Amino acid sequence: MKTSYSIRLLLAVAAASLAGTAGAETIRIAIGTQDTTINCATGGLLIRELKLLDKYLPRTGKYKDVTYDVQWKNFTSGPPLTNEMVADKLDIGAMADFPGSLNAAAFQKAGKKSLFIAPLSGNAIGTGNGIVVPADSPIQSLAELKGKTISVPFGSTAHGMLLRAIKRQGWDPDNDVTLVSQSPEVGGSALQAHKVDGHANFVPFPELFTFRGFARKIYDGSQAEAPTFHGALVNAAYAQKYPEIVVAYLRAAIEADRLMAAEPEKHSELIAKVTGIDAEVDYLFHGPLGLQNLDYTWKPEYRQALQTSIETLKLLKRTDADLNADGVIDDRYIREAFRLEGLDYDARLKSYDKQPLAARDAATGKPIADPKLAAQLWLQGEPTVRNYASPAAAFAALRQAGREGRKARVLYVHDRNTGLKLLADKVWYVQDGKGQVSAFLLKGSADSYAKDHGGSVRNYAAVSGAAVAVAGNP
Repeated sequence: MKTSYSIRLLLAVAAASLAGTAGAETIRIAIGTQDTTINCATGGLLIRELKLLDKYLPRTGKYKDVTYDVQWKNFTSGPPLTNEMVADKLDIGAMADFPGSLNAAAFQKAGKKSLFIAPLSGNAIGTGNGIVVPADSPIQSLAELKGKTISVPFGSTAHGMLLRAIKRQGWDPDNDVTLVSQSPEVGGSALQAHKVDGHANFVPFPELFTFRGFARKIYDGSQAEAPTFHGALVNAAYAQKYPEIVVAYLRAAIEADRLMAAEPEKHSELIAKVTGIDAEVDYLFHGPLGLQNLDYTWKPEYRQALQTSIETLKLLKRTDADLNADGVIDDRYIREAFRLEGLDYDARLKSYDKQPLAARDAATGKPIADPKLAAQLWLQGEPTVRNYASPAAAFAALRQAGREGRKARVLYVHDRNTGLKLLADKVWYVQDGKGQVSAFLLKGSADSYAKDHGGSVRNYAAVSGAAVAVAGNP
């Protein structure tokens, strides 16, 4: 393959340049992470906490006597991480498409170049970003936020999503809504104090605020039909000089992905311990049928997401840099990492499958056939999540747990239309005459389904009949 040959040639050239000098060299590997942006976990937090990078660093040939100075620094968003990358304080960083385009523009302005070397997690239709309102707000849809105040971290991927959503509504962002810049922490406090009418944010904050009971999600990024991803970037000069190290980092990320897929509950607990982000929310993203795919291949949708971000920057007059997605993305390093791991990059590139729910109903033992009708229950004191073929079956198990004096950590269901994984006690349901239950993120979707298929729209309390509360509720 041409790209595979290209990266091997680059490795050979780099090795030759180190001849005679590598033995006395100390090589810095400075990595910027976003720990609380949990879909970056396999490119940062898990590599660091599980000490995976050391396993793959080159230590033979020209690297035989090299000393590695591995440095980790955590950030809460992409822009400050970019500042340190441009200042040569970091070599590798992880961030989303929109701040990644800002990264590329900042490097170009400084007469340098950065490269997006791999996605880490993403969604081809945009799930991950979202808009929430206070839990007791009467607002049920984005359309009802016209004339209201919406906060969002400016320069983030959620900012890009919000601008696209506003455009789809036909609104003027300067006159039809008031946008204010707030970090996730400030935005969460503002929601609780009713100082803003809505708050847009990136992974995992719409779901985290909803899980903790003070917000309600009214808009999912997929409604804007704008792909989104978080990925890994590298200083291009660093990658040119040390391609083996860049490939080693990506191999460590691939192993982190394997470990997460094998034991999602265990590693969700680890992420929670480090970040304070509830394990139930971590599992919502990283468990089977999660909200985003852990995916390291450069799908056309991810390339388009970056191109759209670049064009949005220019529209906002945030940059006049001569950039395009194909000039920022370099897939040679991830292709080489796949090759060394014995994986088929091109096969994965064509696959859009989520991590499957290969499970049997905990009550009947029968295989779960339809993921959109599946439900998952995580009880306190149980290390793993129970799977059920339907919300009704999970509700029955929840009621039984209540009779036994047990509490639920979380209950997940799936949107009947989109398949989105949802927090069961925060969404709407349609129950038909036979007692069958379908879940929906939006009340409008539930109303439409009930009108077309029959049944009544009900909330969680009415449809579940559960006396036991989910732990995330206030």
